[in-house]
Amino acid sequence: MGTPGNAQTSPDDLPFRHYSAKHQVIVWISQTLFDRFTYTVRHGLIQGMKRRGGLGWLPSSRPHSKEEVFWHGLDLSRQVVYDVGAFHGILTMFFARNATQVISYEPNSRNYDRLLENIGLNRLSNVTVRKLGLGAAPEKATLVYMPRMSGGGSLEEKTVQQMRDSKVATLSEQIEISTLDQDIASAGLPPPDFIKIDVEGWELEVLQGARQTLAAHKPTLFLEMHGETMNEKKRKVAAIVEFLTEAGYRNIQHVESGTLISPANTQVAAEGHLYCRTAL
Repeated sequence: MGTPGNAQTSPDDLPFRHYSAKHQVIVWISQTLFDRFTYTVRHGLIQGMKRRGGLGWLPSSRPHSKEEVFWHGLDLSRQVVYDVGAFHGILTMFFARNATQVISYEPNSRNYDRLLENIGLNRLSNVTVRKLGLGAAPEKATLVYMPRMSGGGSLEEKTVQQMRDSKVATLSEQIEISTLDQDIASAGLPPPDFIKIDVEGWELEVLQGARQTLAAHKPTLFLEMHGETMNEKKRKVAAIVEFLTEAGYRNIQHVESGTLISPANTQVAAEGHLYCRTAL
């Protein structure tokens, strides 16, 4: 324990370094040298599909991650899938190959344009793209992101502050926020069977804006956990599990460990993904 005036910061209170130097070099190579090229993906979830951006044209012998194994084993046939936080559309394209219909949300203009491009390259007719952010209430908000890491853009206050404190240049964009409940009603969208949410720390807000949808249709959920420190991740996953439990989700599984999660053991799921169903 540190003494007053010489207090030590707990490792769990230190911010994560989200992007390693190696990752940034890979992104630079991808964006600078190969971003204009269209290619057929050689590995991963969308193997055999066309894409612009990324290095999916390279062969890969790396083992599948727990997340990839999960996706490969999931049956989405005859389902309506919502992809909230679609980025360039890797999962959107994977979903479109398996599901009846896909509704994708991507508010970042750069990502949105590339998402539409990748959908067009594969002539996917069962995808609807919404240029909106989702949250707990309709509003206008500022999305902040690093130029070479546009997939990590966030509205979450602590995430944005860390980006601005990192001495790396950031870009920002004013975006429209709706709630999932409101957008489904106003746009006449089909109710979801499955919702994937990956929005860089804004996951709880998206769920709060989907209360009516969750209650009426009980869609299965897939959520990525975010937070700027380990303690922040633990706080966020506890709040998400509490919300989901109150909403009637009784089968909440940590994808990476296979552990069933309840309000009593949420720390197990502070990193990774949650797969959530109402029925056991």
